Amino acid sequence: MPGISETRRLPYSADQMFALVADVARYGEFLPWVVATRVKSDSETEMVADMLVGFKALREKFTSRVVKERPRRIKVHYVDGPMRDLDNVWEFRDVEGGGCEVDFHVSFTFRNAMFERLAGQYFDRAFRKMVGAFEERAEQLYGSSSSSATSAA
Repeated sequence: MPGISETRRLPYSADQMFALVADVARYGEFLPWVVATRVKSDSETEMVADMLVGFKALREKFTSRVVKERPRRIKVHYVDGPMRDLDNVWEFRDVEGGGCEVDFHVSFTFRNAMFERLAGQYFDRAFRKMVGAFEERAEQLYGSSSSSATSAA
């Protein structure tokens, strides 16, 4: 199953980044291609949500089960949608001196192998754009810091 991983050091706490990522209901406000979200159920440890993703005339609905381990980890398990599989994991660690390190990994399998080869060419770019959108949202919510966010892929 193809996958992409990214590690970022950010000037926000692990708890702040956990809260941002866990707030699925607001994804449509800042994530590219997210048209709408609907949280079906939510508790301290688990959420089930639908996300409508669109690009031009294409619209697809994904349903996921989100396992929350505050403030360390969020695991997203694909339930239903146009793909065969789509799972991702966010891990948050506070670092000495302030800020946190965020590890993000996504793995995916399309139902159609030819579509997977075609989409795979664009998936990396789309993934990085979405990671950047989370960083921009954190700055909007929590302000900027003199610490610089760095990428270590």
